[in-house]
Amino acid sequence: MKTIAPNYYTKFHCIADKCRHSCCIGWEIDIDEDTLDFYQSIGGDFGNKLHENIENDGESAHFSLVGKEERCPFLKENGLCEMILTLGEDALCDICREHPRFYHVLSDRDEVGLGLCCEEAARLILSWEGDTVLAVIDDDGEDTTPTAWEETLFSLRKHLFVLLQDRKKPIHERAEEMLAFCHAEFPNKTPAEWRDIFLSLEQLDPAWRETLESLGASQNVPLSDLEKPFENLLLYFVYRHTAEAADEKDFSARVSFAYLGYHIIRLLCATKKAQTGVCAFHELSELARRYSSEIEYSEENTEALLHLLR
Repeated sequence: MKTIAPNYYTKFHCIADKCRHSCCIGWEIDIDEDTLDFYQSIGGDFGNKLHENIENDGESAHFSLVGKEERCPFLKENGLCEMILTLGEDALCDICREHPRFYHVLSDRDEVGLGLCCEEAARLILSWEGDTVLAVIDDDGEDTTPTAWEETLFSLRKHLFVLLQDRKKPIHERAEEMLAFCHAEFPNKTPAEWRDIFLSLEQLDPAWRETLESLGASQNVPLSDLEKPFENLLLYFVYRHTAEAADEKDFSARVSFAYLGYHIIRLLCATKKAQTGVCAFHELSELARRYSSEIEYSEENTEALLHLLR
């Protein structure tokens, strides 16, 4: 079985205390059973702190979050993890160890990537200067065979990767060609209509509502200095969301979902530039991080938008 990842994947490193949007704040942190057993075996003062800060309803266990910010009880004020400092990285539960990675398990491969909800992952993905290529990062030597549909999926996705990286054309043309190639229908809605749709979804961070409410009719504001980051953004969405497609119709809907993420983030960048005269790379990166946190990491929101696009 092979493990496949975009070629930027191995460049990622958590920036820990330098992160402005810690994944240890505001997220419920579930604890897998093996790690829970390990935690229950820890004694002493730190073991007591561990036991006091784990909630377990019999079906799942998670850390008790602290204060209005809902901080992990092991996140120190300096932004470092007390768990790592005391017990080492091997003591982390699966979620803490793997974040912001995502996985897709297919017949002949595991595909892994980095989620945009992490600010350092977003910076790395969107600033990638070379071609984005899917590479084998691990291979246990066991040969397995993809299904007929998976062969089709890989072929479709490979074509999209070539199409989206044809830099002789502006990215908005490549994005439209992607939709046409996949026979993907995308709703013809105004920025205000998209704003209202997104405002109707579940929202985790008040800052996201404020961002959406600023969305204006700024579709034609030029963003030529962000062509490559937008290319990287579209490639990320295609890689992340098409692997789970059940058939060609579902693949087309997921391509529309990839386009939607690109479209909304581009509209938000255009709005920002219309208001201030500039939308810098770091602002695009932050908008992408917010979108990912609110949409990609909410199964309810993702399904609602996929339903609309289907």
